[in-house]
Amino acid sequence: MKTLTAVTLAFLFLLTAAGSLPAAPLQKATFAGGCFWCMEHPFDELPGVVSVTSGYTGGHTRNPTYEEVSAGGTGHAESVQVIYDPGKISYDKLLTRFWHNIDPTSKDRQFCDSGHQYRSAIFYHDEEQRRLALKSKQALEANKPFRGAIVTEIVPATEFYPAEEYHQHYYKKNPLRYSYYRLSCGRDHRLKELWGDQAGH
Repeated sequence: MKTLTAVTLAFLFLLTAAGSLPAAPLQKATFAGGCFWCMEHPFDELPGVVSVTSGYTGGHTRNPTYEEVSAGGTGHAESVQVIYDPGKISYDKLLTRFWHNIDPTSKDRQFCDSGHQYRSAIFYHDEEQRRLALKSKQALEANKPFRGAIVTEIVPATEFYPAEEYHQHYYKKNPLRYSYYRLSCGRDHRLKELWGDQAGH
C-alpha cells in the first residue's frame, strides 16, 4: 500500500511539473516577396502566427526610409518579419505559405514592382531554418507546377528595420486602395497561373 501511494504521488508530481513547464519560446521568420503590403495578410491569417511586421532587410544602410529603399540604393528588400509559436505552427508551413504567395521565377522583380528591392528571398535565422528552406526549394524544383527556374534567394538574416507605421497592415487600414493596387499589379492573376488552386495558400 505504501509503495502504491509513493508511485501515485510521484506520478502526480510529474503531472504537476509537466503542467508548469514554460511554453516553447516564440521564433521569427523573415521573407521578401515584393511589396510588403501584399505579404502581411497571407501570414496574418495563419493560426500560430503572433505578429507580422513590414520592413526592410538585406541591405547596407542603417535605419533606411521607405523613400531610400524604394529608390533602390540601400540594398534592402521590402520584407515581412513573422513572429510565430512553433508549438502551433511549423516553419515548414510558413515556407509553403511563402512560396504560394510569390513568383519564384522572377529575378529582382515581383509582379508590377521591379528592382533589387523587390526580389524574393528567404532570410534564415539559424542553421535549421536554412536546412528547411533549402529542402523546400529542392522539393519545389522537383515538383513545380510551372516551367521557369526558381531564382528566390536563401540567405542569412541581417538587421531588420520595421517600416514606417503607415505601411503596417496597410491592407486593413486602406482596404480599397490596397485591393486596387493588388488588382492593377496583376498579383493574383500571376499567382493563379503559377500555382493553380494552391495560389495564396
